[in-house]
Amino acid sequence: MSTTPPADSLVELAARKQLPHHQFTDHATVRWIEANRPDFPDTVTPALRATSQRLVYRSAIPTAWMANSQLADSLHGVRHAMRTATLAALLADADDLTEHDTATLVMAAAVHDCRRVHDKDDRGHGARAAIWLTGNADMVWAHFHMAPTPQRIVSVATAVRLHDVPYDVFAPDDLTDYARARHITDLLKAADALDRYRLPKLSWWPDPSRVRAAGFAALRPTAFELVVSSEAAHLAGIDSADAVLKALEQRGSIT
Repeated sequence: MSTTPPADSLVELAARKQLPHHQFTDHATVRWIEANRPDFPDTVTPALRATSQRLVYRSAIPTAWMANSQLADSLHGVRHAMRTATLAALLADADDLTEHDTATLVMAAAVHDCRRVHDKDDRGHGARAAIWLTGNADMVWAHFHMAPTPQRIVSVATAVRLHDVPYDVFAPDDLTDYARARHITDLLKAADALDRYRLPKLSWWPDPSRVRAAGFAALRPTAFELVVSSEAAHLAGIDSADAVLKALEQRGSIT
């Protein structure tokens, strides 16, 4: 049996630099991800605090919040948002963030890609999401059963805006904003990076040199297993939100 992924799999398309604007996981790509599992030590997936579990359940954002509904089940859709929110909550728990700061971070993770229009290098999508979030703060906070405050709106919007801007290209205005929401921004960037195991090229997988979060390395095995489990569940016919929740239940992260 050939071990070469089919020509139309995301892995082969990435190798040929022919990835489409809308990218959806396929069986061959999930098998390729599994076959390239890094040599992680055996670890136990941390359980989320009860308050964090409730936030993760709410991180399945409505499709209506997305700039392009075609992306709901794509590589930057609901599954990515929920896994990023989960990893953000785990990073927050490891850093012993307050419940309010954890909620701020999880909200940022849930909406960070909501203004994407395609799955390629959609530059500026973080800034667009930050603008959308600021204009819809009451709706977003209500979805998470929280009440917004001006300070928390600024923190979420700043982290969302900066999540797709590499640290080494921060402009003076970026540095000023970053100083006001440093911790939330760092953890969102780290959570987003941890979910890169879903991408069909090894050079795109998580790179510790690009993040500033102490808990990053310890969560890499968890991030990898969540990608494999939830992507496989979705391909088996489970909708995106339930696929992530099932993976989390299997790992003991939620009850």
